[in-house]
Amino acid sequence: MEEEKRRGTSYDKRKEKDMKEQILEVLKNIHEAKTLIEINDLLGLTTVDELKELQKNIEELVQEYQIFKTKKDKYLLMKNCPGLKIGKLSVNKKGFGFLILDKEDDIYIAKEDMNGAINDDTVLVEITEKGLEPAGKVLKVVKRDLKNIVGEIKVQGKKKILEPDDDKVNLKIILSPETCKNCVEGHKVLAKLTKKIDNKTYVADCLKILGHKDDAGIDILSIAYKYGIDQDFSPETIKELDKIPEEVNEKDLVDRKDLTNEMIFTIDGADTKDIDDAISLTMKNGIYTLGVHIADVSHYVKENTALGDDAYNRGTSAYLADTVIPMIPHKLSNGICSLNEGVIRLTMSCVMDINQNGDVINYDIFPSYIKSRKKMTYDNVNEILENDHIPSGYEEFADTLKQMHELAQILRKKKVSRGYIEFDIPEAKIIQDKQGKAIDIKKRIQRSGESLIEDFMIAANETVATHISNMELPFIYRVHDLPNTEKIEDFLNLVKALGYSIKTSIKEITPKTMQKLLNELKDKPEFYILSTLLLRSMKKAEYSKTNIGHFGLASKNYTHFTSPIRRFPDLTVHRLLKKYLIEKDFSMSTINYLENSLVEIAEHSSEREVAATNAERDVNDMKMAEYMESHIGEEYVGIISSVTSFGFFVELPNLVEGLVHISNIPGDYYEYVPELLSLIGKSTKKTYRIGDKLKVRVANASKETAQIDFEIVEDKNDRNKK
Repeated sequence: MEEEKRRGTSYDKRKEKDMKEQILEVLKNIHEAKTLIEINDLLGLTTVDELKELQKNIEELVQEYQIFKTKKDKYLLMKNCPGLKIGKLSVNKKGFGFLILDKEDDIYIAKEDMNGAINDDTVLVEITEKGLEPAGKVLKVVKRDLKNIVGEIKVQGKKKILEPDDDKVNLKIILSPETCKNCVEGHKVLAKLTKKIDNKTYVADCLKILGHKDDAGIDILSIAYKYGIDQDFSPETIKELDKIPEEVNEKDLVDRKDLTNEMIFTIDGADTKDIDDAISLTMKNGIYTLGVHIADVSHYVKENTALGDDAYNRGTSAYLADTVIPMIPHKLSNGICSLNEGVIRLTMSCVMDINQNGDVINYDIFPSYIKSRKKMTYDNVNEILENDHIPSGYEEFADTLKQMHELAQILRKKKVSRGYIEFDIPEAKIIQDKQGKAIDIKKRIQRSGESLIEDFMIAANETVATHISNMELPFIYRVHDLPNTEKIEDFLNLVKALGYSIKTSIKEITPKTMQKLLNELKDKPEFYILSTLLLRSMKKAEYSKTNIGHFGLASKNYTHFTSPIRRFPDLTVHRLLKKYLIEKDFSMSTINYLENSLVEIAEHSSEREVAATNAERDVNDMKMAEYMESHIGEEYVGIISSVTSFGFFVELPNLVEGLVHISNIPGDYYEYVPELLSLIGKSTKKTYRIGDKLKVRVANASKETAQIDFEIVEDKNDRNKK
């Protein structure tokens, strides 16, 4: 009897599975919502029991968000609903956010269209606007996946409440008494939600006291922990550090090529302490021999160790203003692995013979050890390359640096000829005082020295990737997919709406096409804004086991090999090079293992890169607002960088960006015209559009909300006209 029941249950489950598969199959090519009876007929069901079973299964598919149920009780396959998307919500501190979609463009969600959703919720969104910057509104929160929250301790009676730093986490969070005994009001803590009381109230455990909110550096640390970037290494890793030597052991030099007699040096920022790349150059018979020598981190950070696990979990070092949270401990990143001047260090070298056309005609990849002759700075190198002025201590290197500059220009010319896209988007550098307060903001400028290092690193990355690609072995690539044609068309429509005629045809989108498009826009006053918009319309680069090439670099084979101190994919590439080129391990067990594990490593590394980038963005926003708190009332001339339904953002020459809210635009009622990315006055027809220059006054700035508000400084003549 029990056996019959068991078989019956098994049969029912099979039948249910079959029913769901049948429903999904029959709706696969249908793009018009169907009633339950219509689906019943499409499936050829004839009995009342079958209809009941259909209804049960179809409602389960609705709950699983594979099928969408309309207000009129009709059903349509979710992926056949072009106006609906499910994804993760990323909310900006200014109140708006973006629906993050895999392999698709992000969807803008205005503050008023959040519908109760908070940061990191999985949400169902209805697309309300298509085009260059698609927008939508949240219909429903599909999943709330809050894990760790950073916030400030507040005392309410006998309870300790956590006020989240993220003001979009609109929840009441009560800390469990046993976990917050040492917490005082004003402490910043990392907490984990443990119990849901209702939709707006949770109980949480305090995992870690970060410090007091007024302590120097706690503001940056709070943002780091929000993105899962942990300052502290595991106790197991700290224990393993005892076994890491201060200096390179002689036994570690065995089977490595001795390059200590060669002129090898490093070029970095003046404050760089984790130096992972060194370079060398000789020339004979018109052939340049370029050496790129990279710190051999894999010699010290092994697989299946606490050090290796911590490096994997972090995925990347995080550079947050002047705070660095390293991927590997400082004993390695600033010590035994850093290619410091005058000391022996273990390296992996990629030495390339390059002709006058920039072609790599021969190369070798091998383990080595070096002794850097000089820790050069970009500023001093640029003095030599741009001003022909040789700073003290650089005399013996000047000729080699000039020869390197020649080669870098040859390599760049070759890259450009194949379609390399140079967006040249500036970045902000936050200057802080000893107390960690932002006191200045400067543009990071890429000059000759910075470009030289970039060109050499790209050459080495391509050479390594090409070598392993030709061997057809499992590998981790840095890939960049082709842009979406519709997004490029939307961008061109915007350019035309601004009054510009574009000759470049986009029938076939190639790197060359994008390059020509940028060149056509170079002389336009809005070039910086337009190039930024074009960059946003393209896909994001990521890590992958599957090599689809790198669109932005116009490269068929590309990887990250040159920064293993700060990026886990580079460390992985070093491990793979040793496995293939030194250990000669091509066994099927190894290949099969790597086929699976590299997929996970690539996905995780891409996720951690995004987290670090988002943390850097949030820190910059906060520090810019902190800086502008001291400049309220001051006037600046800026450029409109983006326009939304609630106002427009103005970017100042130092890259600080502030909002002019639509309610604060004087003289008229303004309407948003998305296809023109403009706000147009209903009566006066006065237009504010991207690229416009205007004078603004700092009305408000708040470090806590990371928000800066501008108001328009009216032109007297303009006011008289009105």
